[in-house]
Amino acid sequence: MVRPAAPRLLLALTLLLGSTVAPTSQPVSKTEGQGQAAAGPGQQLDRSGAGESVLVSVFVELELSDKIWPLAHSRALALPPASATSCPRNLTGLVITTDCNVSHTGHSRCACRPGYQWSARLCSSSTPCPSHSHSGQLCDCRIFSHSIPGYCQTLPPVPGNLSLNSQLQMPGNMLNLALLTTQNVTNPKWFLRRTENSKLIPLRSGPQVSLSFHQGQASLSISRPSQHWAGEYLIYFEAQGFAWKLQQVVKVPLQKAEVALFPEELSISCTASPSFQLSCCFPSTNLVYTAAWSPREGSHVSLLNRTGSQCLLLDVQRCPEADTTYTCVLESQGLAPLRRSVAVAVIQDGDDACPEDFSAVAWNVTKAGHAAQAPCPGNKAGMVKRFCGPDGAWGPLQHNCTDMGILALYDEARLLQAGQGKPDQRVPQILERLQERVEAASSPSDLLKLLSTVEVLAEVVAEDRTTLKPSALEDLLTITDKVLDTNISSLWTPAQAQEPSMGSDFLLAVETLARSLSPKGQPFFFSSSSVRLQSQLLEPPLADYQISFSTQPPLRARIPRYSLTPWVRNGTTVSVTSLVLQNLDRLLPSNYGQGLGGPHYATPGLVLVISIMAGGKAITRAEVIMDFGQTDGALHCVFWDHNLFQHAGGWSDRGCQARAANDGPATQCICQHLTAFSTLMSHHTVPEDPVLELLTQVGLGASILALLVCLTVYRLVWRAVVRNKVAFFRHAALFNMAICLLAADTWYLAGSVFLPRTHNLLCLVTAFLCHFFYLCTFFWMLAQALLLAHQLLFVFHQLSKHLILALMVILGYLCPLGLAGAALGLYLPRGQYLREGQCWLAGKGGAVYTFVGPVLAIVGVNGLVLAMTVLKLQRPSLSEGPSVEKRQALLGVLKALFILTPIFGITWGLGLVTMLEEASAVPHYIFVILNSSQGVFILLFGCLTDKKVQEALRKRFCHTQPPNSDISLNTNETYISEQSKGGSQNAR
Repeated sequence: MVRPAAPRLLLALTLLLGSTVAPTSQPVSKTEGQGQAAAGPGQQLDRSGAGESVLVSVFVELELSDKIWPLAHSRALALPPASATSCPRNLTGLVITTDCNVSHTGHSRCACRPGYQWSARLCSSSTPCPSHSHSGQLCDCRIFSHSIPGYCQTLPPVPGNLSLNSQLQMPGNMLNLALLTTQNVTNPKWFLRRTENSKLIPLRSGPQVSLSFHQGQASLSISRPSQHWAGEYLIYFEAQGFAWKLQQVVKVPLQKAEVALFPEELSISCTASPSFQLSCCFPSTNLVYTAAWSPREGSHVSLLNRTGSQCLLLDVQRCPEADTTYTCVLESQGLAPLRRSVAVAVIQDGDDACPEDFSAVAWNVTKAGHAAQAPCPGNKAGMVKRFCGPDGAWGPLQHNCTDMGILALYDEARLLQAGQGKPDQRVPQILERLQERVEAASSPSDLLKLLSTVEVLAEVVAEDRTTLKPSALEDLLTITDKVLDTNISSLWTPAQAQEPSMGSDFLLAVETLARSLSPKGQPFFFSSSSVRLQSQLLEPPLADYQISFSTQPPLRARIPRYSLTPWVRNGTTVSVTSLVLQNLDRLLPSNYGQGLGGPHYATPGLVLVISIMAGGKAITRAEVIMDFGQTDGALHCVFWDHNLFQHAGGWSDRGCQARAANDGPATQCICQHLTAFSTLMSHHTVPEDPVLELLTQVGLGASILALLVCLTVYRLVWRAVVRNKVAFFRHAALFNMAICLLAADTWYLAGSVFLPRTHNLLCLVTAFLCHFFYLCTFFWMLAQALLLAHQLLFVFHQLSKHLILALMVILGYLCPLGLAGAALGLYLPRGQYLREGQCWLAGKGGAVYTFVGPVLAIVGVNGLVLAMTVLKLQRPSLSEGPSVEKRQALLGVLKALFILTPIFGITWGLGLVTMLEEASAVPHYIFVILNSSQGVFILLFGCLTDKKVQEALRKRFCHTQPPNSDISLNTNETYISEQSKGGSQNAR
């Protein structure tokens, strides 16, 4: 017990005395020069019951010389008298509870004997011995710096037990552990030890782990336990003044997905390869499994042990005569057998098959319609497949090979997210190892797993509110720089085909981790080829925050002092982190929010991320002024909105605007929130022309005034011009055309004057109504053309006024409403509905074609009606009347179509030309003049030049009789009426 090298030895003794003694706190006497006893705490002794043995605990400190105190040494020790009349008592028993060894530095290392333990107070306030920290024992050895405050005490009975719902957890069950005790329990902590010699893994609440502690009772629940959750569960807690540990072993059966077969299917040619091998691999578990293959006739079975797994190999020496299914059966006591099967197809004479191929991988002869499989080469997990087509031709390679190191780190991150381990310890460790594996990424699967690992770690940090040390943040930025390197960026295109939102998700993860820097690690600076970061603390009194980066183009940012001041209270420090990422914007999905131009816009290659932390809380709103350097073309200040496009992310300009810089030719971006900023620059834009804007507004004003006059004239002469059904239908169509065009022009003018460069709800409503009413104008024009065609083709057909009017209303209003609503529902969620800087349909992405398409189709139909009318009138019949009347009718029809087709058709044909990026300014001017003058044309050619309208106006205002004429050059209803009369007379 006593080692010669130890200069001092502290013994805590339990003394068994032969009679009752009084309590004392005085030092005991020396023992023959062997040492000097120091006083220690004692127990209150009962003075009654003389002659009985009483257990007394004292401390004895021995100053040793060079000679060794023998272990068998024993003598009677006299305790100091409790009073003058008391006599000394003899020591009849000795029990040692604590061994203490004092080092040359003055620290005492004290270990408890079996059955004794340090109190919970001393456990929490002292340091455990290094060699005992993973022994599994509680408070068996502690290190004290100066005097020892106590001794190991006798443990009472265990104050409870650990209840487990089932030691064998079946798939789909919930693992439930509960601490059952009648004592008051404090400070419970749960741990998992997967294997016998592995370290303890602390458990915390997560997606799979649920911890509860209520009224002194602790419980643990784990959903969907797998092999990663099998092992020994331990709970550490405090009760009755001591620290306690209880444990339970949990076993989890293997699941089908955890048993890997290779190959999963096989086709062989008995002539080319009469023998083959099958393998059935499964992870090592705390359950005992026996594995077997069936059938196994003519085969050799062997077991291959690997790190953490086992593989049962079946070497088939004799080729089967027909298609055979081989089954791997895993059995464990008390469990249903687990079976996985491999279908082996035998290639018979006459079967189509793909020949052997040794181009990249050794592919054996494979039956048509089947797939050949090979293991991934090198340090890769997964399988390479190649499909043999029905014609016996090899298809392309398909593989999901992933670097084993990256895959292992991804699995660790997922378990950490699920609830295994402490984030403040595990996240830096995983980041450090991950940045060493970036160069190993050589396939899209590698890149996806690497980025997914960073994303999972970001979610863990955000959920647990973990702060990162500078070393961990540096590892993250190194990973980001390597990922954005050109050598790896070639993997992004095939990877994005599998995960389109991977760039947006990675950006969000980097943002989250970058703002998690510990305040103690600031200021912090990092610079590389693709990543630059600066983080600093701002202390009161605050000044403007300014930062600049020597990028290409140069980038500067400023946060005004008044935007930071509201977050500083009672001397709170403000942490501002600025991160610049180059080349990441080109790897983001090509998604553009509403009002942004689409693919003909480009970013300068820079994304700026700014985060502000004040008092441990993230600040999301502050004014940021950014200068992305001198840029050409129209510039739009944008940010990456992760919520757009069903959370796939997209560029948006909400809360951002551009303005000319005060100190140079550059354009500044001002945003009222914090996120990932950039700019969009148009490569092909027509410069803003104030003359065009003035022409548009003046022309629309004249058109609106002309339409109001037209409607007023119709109000005055309506009864005079609609004497028959045909006249009624034609003028009803013109009247509704005027109303729809008036509404469309009014909304368009309001949007261009009062809502310039804004994309709010009112602008959206304006665009929708303009779309709807302009479509109504064209559909009423179509209704009029169809009416004229009907009257030419079906001369004797009598029209029902109510039926035709109802059909015209459906065609004129309901059809445009359906088209406009479909365009809104289809393109608004994609952010492709509004045009940049206007309350009108976007020129790119397809929204505007829901207007131009129907317009051009209607113009085409009108052209067919015009051609049909000409052909009809050139071939007279007996029912068509005299030739003079036919010529007059032709003029009426031609003039009716001439009013609508050129004005509307040519106008919007030019409108389609103006949407081309290469269009010059000339089509823009012609389009603006024609488009804004449509109301004037309708007033002149559709209303005032009509002879019946003129006669009605003269009669109303001049009180003159109209001339005796039934023929109008503008209409053909009189001609058709006369035709009908003539036809009836001939029939009689």
